[in-house]
Amino acid sequence: MNTQGSCTLVGAGPGDPELLTLKAVRAIQRATVLFVDDLVGPDIVALAAPGARIVRVGKRGGCKSTPQAFIEKLMATAVREGHRVVRLKGGDPFIFGRGGEEVEHLRAEGIAVTVVNGITSGLAALTTLGAPLTHRDHAHGVVFITGHAQPGDTGVDWAQLAATAHAARLTLVIYMGVRGVDAIQHGLLQGLPAATPVAVVQNASLPAQRHAVATLGSLGAAIAAHGLASPAIIVVGDVVRGVAAAGAPAHGLNHRAAQTPTSPAATSSSPQRSRAASFSPNSRRETA
Repeated sequence: MNTQGSCTLVGAGPGDPELLTLKAVRAIQRATVLFVDDLVGPDIVALAAPGARIVRVGKRGGCKSTPQAFIEKLMATAVREGHRVVRLKGGDPFIFGRGGEEVEHLRAEGIAVTVVNGITSGLAALTTLGAPLTHRDHAHGVVFITGHAQPGDTGVDWAQLAATAHAARLTLVIYMGVRGVDAIQHGLLQGLPAATPVAVVQNASLPAQRHAVATLGSLGAAIAAHGLASPAIIVVGDVVRGVAAAGAPAHGLNHRAAQTPTSPAATSSSPQRSRAASFSPNSRRETA
């Protein structure tokens, strides 16, 4: 291929294929090469055309990951080879998805990038339990924040954030916070009452979804008692009271059967571990 291709960052949403946007589905189906994050499920990947090449570039906190610089290099190479590239990310590319970093790098390389938003898991998590993130009587706003600081970063001042949330009546939605929950809980208790409602939702929108509803004072204990783990969202604030009003149990398993939109037939082969920056369609799936 001699002409330059295209690049689209696509948000795959929280996991349920039916929560994909129409624009996301079209981009996935048109792609000739897809770079897929670890949290994107097989039902969504199956929407890709049979001849598309699927490159797994898993990134999950605490696990072995493909280096970000290498992912960006692979994307740029594929575009220059003329491919229609889709970078498929869980949730939304621009909310804790490193989409901003990738757009900056590709634009610096002279490559135009299109972004297709997806439903972020921080929104989907509480929605699956029947409660909102904002409410005129209980929350005047919402803060999306990461509980995982990168090396060399001191991270969030949880005590200060808690004081602001308490004064301004804000809902806190914490991504990647399970591993550091003890420090998060300790800091938040400096500015929020121990009785503040919290919800923890693992695998939001998927059939394997599990959740617990507790108070800030018992947050760490609730996560341990119910065996909750990443990927999970922690929601802190009075809006969580709406979970009980909606009739959701304080803890439980989502037994909803997943429904997959009609998709082109997908073929698969054994993963091939290759770091060659060449994108022949002969092999559909591989791991970078």
